[in-house]
Amino acid sequence: MKNKTFHGLKLVVAIFLILHVICPIIALAAHISIGDISEVISSAQFGPMLWNSFISSLVTTIVSVCLALLLAWCVNRTRIRHKGVWSVIFTLPMLIPSISHGMGLTLLFGDNGFFTNLTGINIHLYGLTGIVIGATLYSCPMAFLMLTDIFQYEDFTVYEIADVLGLSKKQQLQAITLSNLKKPLISAFFAVFTVVFTDYGVPLIVGGKMMTLPVYMYREVIGLLDYSKGGIIGVILLIPAVIAFIIDLMNKGTGTSSTITKPYVIRKNKKRDIFARIVCAVTLVLISLPIVTFIILSFVKQYPIDFSFTLDNITESMDLGIGGYLLNSLFMGLTTALAGTLVTYYAAYVTARSGKKFSSMAIHLISLVSLSFPGIVLGLSYVLFFQGSFVYGTIVILITVNITHFFASPYLLAYNSLSKFNGNLEDVAYSLGISKMRMLMDVYMPCTRGTVLEMFSYIFVNCMVTISAISFLANFRNMPLALLIPQFDSQSMIEPIAFISILILLINVAAKGVIYFLKLYFVRKEN
Repeated sequence: MKNKTFHGLKLVVAIFLILHVICPIIALAAHISIGDISEVISSAQFGPMLWNSFISSLVTTIVSVCLALLLAWCVNRTRIRHKGVWSVIFTLPMLIPSISHGMGLTLLFGDNGFFTNLTGINIHLYGLTGIVIGATLYSCPMAFLMLTDIFQYEDFTVYEIADVLGLSKKQQLQAITLSNLKKPLISAFFAVFTVVFTDYGVPLIVGGKMMTLPVYMYREVIGLLDYSKGGIIGVILLIPAVIAFIIDLMNKGTGTSSTITKPYVIRKNKKRDIFARIVCAVTLVLISLPIVTFIILSFVKQYPIDFSFTLDNITESMDLGIGGYLLNSLFMGLTTALAGTLVTYYAAYVTARSGKKFSSMAIHLISLVSLSFPGIVLGLSYVLFFQGSFVYGTIVILITVNITHFFASPYLLAYNSLSKFNGNLEDVAYSLGISKMRMLMDVYMPCTRGTVLEMFSYIFVNCMVTISAISFLANFRNMPLALLIPQFDSQSMIEPIAFISILILLINVAAKGVIYFLKLYFVRKEN
């Protein structure tokens, strides 16, 4: 009887995952017309669209991962100052929607952009160039976060042994550093490729005549309401995500654990540190340019005619109802973060602390499977499955689709934290008559407060910037702030777009700051 609540909640989690992960994907496959498959694949535009998506994703992934590796090296293997600040700066592009990066590039390097007008140099932004630059801006921070922690877990003893054996720095780089980074690099490569391959925000703004599959899918569904053809493209977009998921599972399965006997010692090297400072400074400028442009644009009278200072843009933006859409975003973000944190944490508790039972392993697998579904595919799946239900058209469906969309990452955070506890704790609790729910509330949650806060932060920030998963589901009554960007772009209303982008950035920075100080508070309280 003591564990009745535990098993009841476990059943609720299982039903949630089946209803919101498995069923929508089945609905997506069921709505595909066999006749439309041959029509889409044999069409003259399919081949070029597939190639455009592949080549832009491949080039972006190579550039993004290489830059992220360089930045991670600068932060972890040099003596530059304020490393924590640099790490925060490098992740700032994640705090605004991807479509905003495309708009920022247009304002800077478009045919009538600041840089183009100032220098007379036209970089021919629209097409592959713009997609690669814009996609790199928002995907590089993700790769940076995946790679930077790996440097912190290298054992310096191995490098000392290499010095004794007479291995040069180049040989040590190849034999030790790159060997340690091989698996994280593979994971980062496929993660970035999948995100770029399925994004329509940047290509929609700066793609020009270079049509990609996600943009085609977006226009078919939003513009023509052709769910069958949209579903076909959705299944195609799933392919790299599924491949990435399988490779990542194989990659984790072959990992080896090691014990750090000596932290990495960074020796003095003036040339290296100067090079690192230059790299960080250049990256700072590149990251800041779109944000600074948005700030300027929010306070000028009329771009590009009149650059005099004014607050009219903010007033006009508020008159357009931005305040109401902001409230929608905040409500959606906070509710999703709260509910999502509870569901993902409990799912992780069930799978990490219940042994290798079939039900627990099934929940674990479905939780990981959700990682392989791109937002745009998941959004269309929800339309097909929930259309006509009582939640369709309400903010509830936006909350649930976001929980599903962002389920895997916070789940893995909690799963990894809970797996570190002694495996015998449950046996001891059972012998003392302590229920599993009591263990969860009194032992595990207090000991993993930092993880819980990170889970909440991750879900909230992503809810504020996401567009892909909710673009097919939102309406004028529940539309969040980020979805106004593509609408205003189609009407060439660039000043409100700039203000919205800055507003989202400020909210996410504030949220990150609150989480940071809460974590500090709990650490001091425990000490």
